[in-house]
Amino acid sequence: MNYSEITPYIEKLAERSCENNHITADLYPQYNVKKGLRDVDGTGVVAGLTEVSCINSMRREEDGSLTPIRGELYYRGINVRDLVSGFTSEGRSGFEEAVYLLLFSKLPTKKELEEFCAQLGAYRSLPPSFTRDMILKAPGKDMMNILSRCVLALYAYDENPDDISVPNVLRQCLQLIAEFPLVAVYAYQSFQHYHNNNSLFIHYPKPEYNTAENLLYILREDGQFTPLEAQLLDLALVLHAEHGGGNNSTFTTHVVTSSGTDTYAAVSAALGSLKGPRHGGANIKVVQMFDDMKANIDTTDEKAIEDYLERLLDKEAFDKKGLIYGMGHAVYSLSDPRADILRTYAKKLSVEKGLDEDYRLYETVERLAPQVIARKRKMYKGVSANVDFYSGMVYKMLNLPYELFTPIFAVARIAGWSAHRIEEIQNAGKIIRPAYINVKEIVEYIPLDER
Repeated sequence: MNYSEITPYIEKLAERSCENNHITADLYPQYNVKKGLRDVDGTGVVAGLTEVSCINSMRREEDGSLTPIRGELYYRGINVRDLVSGFTSEGRSGFEEAVYLLLFSKLPTKKELEEFCAQLGAYRSLPPSFTRDMILKAPGKDMMNILSRCVLALYAYDENPDDISVPNVLRQCLQLIAEFPLVAVYAYQSFQHYHNNNSLFIHYPKPEYNTAENLLYILREDGQFTPLEAQLLDLALVLHAEHGGGNNSTFTTHVVTSSGTDTYAAVSAALGSLKGPRHGGANIKVVQMFDDMKANIDTTDEKAIEDYLERLLDKEAFDKKGLIYGMGHAVYSLSDPRADILRTYAKKLSVEKGLDEDYRLYETVERLAPQVIARKRKMYKGVSANVDFYSGMVYKMLNLPYELFTPIFAVARIAGWSAHRIEEIQNAGKIIRPAYINVKEIVEYIPLDER
């Protein structure tokens, strides 16, 4: 049997399913239901409380109206701009410090940070034979699926997997934070070898390297990277570590955690959410969009770029989805602070890599796209570049393969998921159970012989 084949019978069943499962858009306002848990102005419906992080994109005036402001992101009350400025000005990496802050709601002292990094380093290994049995013997084409599968498999290697006390969950989370880079990269190496017929190499991590350095080291055959490359990847990890609690995968973490399930099941569910192209895969689309642009127009001609952007919105260019990828955000309007921070460092890396022209093209699109969108679309708020716009560029300049773009997002976001899981365990104590309104009429059961 071909398990992937869609037979005529399946097609017939699918048609029947579509005919009988169609809820029209007009029903949502009729029942006062917020589709996608979003208000009409795009803001999210409040579903919980958190101390982990917050986003600020509006200022409430005395008359109650909201005025857009430059976006701000806070980790445990600390402005991410200040956090980044702090460790970069001292010539340090910042991801491990950000993880500590998210988990423990305070900045570590120098000694605490050293001890914490040492603990992560001690956890940065996989169980004996795990790489062989779970990754190399079962290679796949999607790194996120392999990452999710391996997280579930790690349950079997845990002597105390179902204990959801805070100390045990924290131990599990720290191990997953340390292990994610290994699983993601080894899955990619397996994919390259078994599906693309490339040589297989597996580098073991170095205890003296931080997360970003180890990721580059185990990914590259020669293990070499420049300080600026490691610095920029570290910065990207910091900026992707957490985002306000209202995103899809973090909400998934809260929902699944509230059921009382184990850490591995909760994290696997969050990975399934992040895999979706509406959440974690947008930076891949940004890079592919720019590749298509460079292949089809003269990117030194500003009018040609503007015309291309219009054709994107008219569903006449690239993937014909009507989107300019990397532009706009559900919450931010005037600016995404993560994009602002990445932009500066992306420019430095473009100089080191000799990719100044690519950077200028990104700058041009960032400037023109809001103007084009304003002409072509009805908007309720401003549009600016989001983090995916520049993270896609950064990852490409770092020669990271497309297959690892979303897994690297997960390498960072596991920090935020962990903080939210612990918060949900400590403070909620009640399963999250939303309500749905049934809009299907009640009908009588018909005996089989009478149908």
